[in-house]
Amino acid sequence: MRESWNDLEAHLAEWGLRRFSSDDAYFAWQRQTLSADDLAALHAEVEKKRQGTTEHETAFYDLTATPQILPVLYSQRYDYYRVIGPLVAAELGDAAAILDFGCGPGILTTYYARRFPSARVTGVDRSPACIREARRKADALRLKNVQFVCLDRDIEPKTYDRVVATHALVQSEQDPGLPSRHWSTFERAHDAAAQSAFERRTGLGPRLDQLVSAMTPEGRLIVFEKTRQLARRIPLQRALAGRALRLYGPPQAVRYALVEEIADDGPLFVLGHERNPGLTWDEGPEPDEGRPFDGHKAQPGSVAEDMPLYENHWPSAQQAWEQLRGKTVMRQDTAEEADGRQLHIELGSAEGLRYLYCANTFDQRQLVMVEPARVGILHTYYQEIIQGSA
Repeated sequence: MRESWNDLEAHLAEWGLRRFSSDDAYFAWQRQTLSADDLAALHAEVEKKRQGTTEHETAFYDLTATPQILPVLYSQRYDYYRVIGPLVAAELGDAAAILDFGCGPGILTTYYARRFPSARVTGVDRSPACIREARRKADALRLKNVQFVCLDRDIEPKTYDRVVATHALVQSEQDPGLPSRHWSTFERAHDAAAQSAFERRTGLGPRLDQLVSAMTPEGRLIVFEKTRQLARRIPLQRALAGRALRLYGPPQAVRYALVEEIADDGPLFVLGHERNPGLTWDEGPEPDEGRPFDGHKAQPGSVAEDMPLYENHWPSAQQAWEQLRGKTVMRQDTAEEADGRQLHIELGSAEGLRYLYCANTFDQRQLVMVEPARVGILHTYYQEIIQGSA
């Protein structure tokens, strides 16, 4: 039975977390709270973590669990907790056994335990310091239905009817994912070797196998990763589908703030073993905010003098480029690299205007249009892109 208590912000306050709306205010508090030695140690571990090794990642999270650093560092993720916590909790329902994989210091794990006191909640993480802090906080909150275990594998099989993995499966944030077949398409080849390599590089494969094994036959897996980019989302989806996991609702796009920066992660997937024929995996780009090109509206005088007549940085820029009437290509370059990456840049004229179009095999698209008298702006931008890719 769910208890009436569900105040997530009060829970975050008990962890010492604060919400900030400006970077200046946050970093001022950081400098006031942490010593110069703390900041130096933290920055050093951040640089090591970018190397992507298990040892460096564990050392980083061990450091973040120290009492003086934890509230400061995790306050950057305040809105992440405010958004993800309720979304996950809404899927936990009447679960008897909940696993929070990659729980860190247990901020959300203890929230789930408070929301669902009749459930048995287990948090696992490979950072010993995070697990120690999670246990200490659970004791302080007098939670009797939660335990924390330091491990990354060998999870008890077929035990949990809800398995949660948020920012825990795809560990390498720098990995660009799988390139498309060509700069002109968003489609990926079904290459088993490339998929296996992605799962190995990011650690996704063995972690996902652990979680699938831990689920009961009727269990659900709730996944939210830093895979909003199509090149990373597709191999994640293929990894899930390859283990016979099926969608139990439309993927949920999620947006939250990291103080002033807006993060578009996810989407959030709810999955299970049984087949649901009403939902299929979508490997196309998400609907975006780019407006279609309208030649009647994109005329001199329709925008400020220092602005382009039309600009689209979204995947929909490809469709706008494809639909331009009377295109004449003035100059184009396509760079190809040994690993299959391609960058295409094109300068041309269409519909009485001049345009610059860029596309690459990691799904970036850009179309900019100006009046003929300002084409020099596009020439300069063209050169900057060419030089930047050299």
